[in-house]
Amino acid sequence: MKQFSDRLSYALETELYAVTVKPVSESEKLKEAIFLCKKSLTILKRYLSSYFFESMKEEVEFFKTIKPVFYSKYIYYIYRYNYHISKPLGSNKVLKSFITSQLAELKHYFDRNQVFYQYYRSGATQFDTFYFTRGDFNDYSELEDFQGDESFSTSHDYKISKVLANEQYQEFLIKKCKEINQDCSLTDTPIVWTGNQSDLVELLYALVESGTFNNGNVKIKTVILYFQTIFQVDLKYYYHKFTDISNRKKERTVFLDKLKAGLIRKMDSKNELKQPELKKIHFS
Repeated sequence: MKQFSDRLSYALETELYAVTVKPVSESEKLKEAIFLCKKSLTILKRYLSSYFFESMKEEVEFFKTIKPVFYSKYIYYIYRYNYHISKPLGSNKVLKSFITSQLAELKHYFDRNQVFYQYYRSGATQFDTFYFTRGDFNDYSELEDFQGDESFSTSHDYKISKVLANEQYQEFLIKKCKEINQDCSLTDTPIVWTGNQSDLVELLYALVESGTFNNGNVKIKTVILYFQTIFQVDLKYYYHKFTDISNRKKERTVFLDKLKAGLIRKMDSKNELKQPELKKIHFS
């Protein structure tokens, strides 16, 4: 199954790239992208109909990892198409308001599904056989008609697909905000990384290698994509920056050493604060 899905994923990415260079309107490109994603799901479903999982673990992997790769792209391009046909004409301020409302909807979804989101992102597995194997379930509320076949659906594979699509769409919206030089943050005081990009790359590699995120079950690319969205910084060439860091002649962990020195300095300054003198107690 893994070998087939990898080939199908590569074919889909190739077709999607070909669409981006076609001399047609953005609307036509997006409609074709949606068609290609839906077609890939149909091919995957057809392959599954004659495939027998060797174990429950393989079935979980399919519905937790493999299928959401394809389904999330389908949802994402639907989001993009709806954005394209719904975005208002007018000033940058008007467009900012529209984008902010879209971001608010995404936040509302994450808030409503926070428990499952934390389960998935933490790398937890204790409920996998319930969430990602086929069988009787009553949660039909979020299943689209195309995915309504119980032989091709579990109770939660849709949720993962939507989480992945929402994260990608959120990144798209923030990029659109930057294009019009607007801040579409949902908070009054957004947290923006104003330090050196190499410093952030050094920090994130250290955190990943220490197993801090998802019990160590996460790739550096995933963390980079997440933090560049959160901190509004472009880390597109993170690997090259890490190579430069690794090739430093003297101290290679310059930023981490700086963090350590700053924290120790803070600790020392706190300890040096004069404590109020205690009034002597006389037993007389």
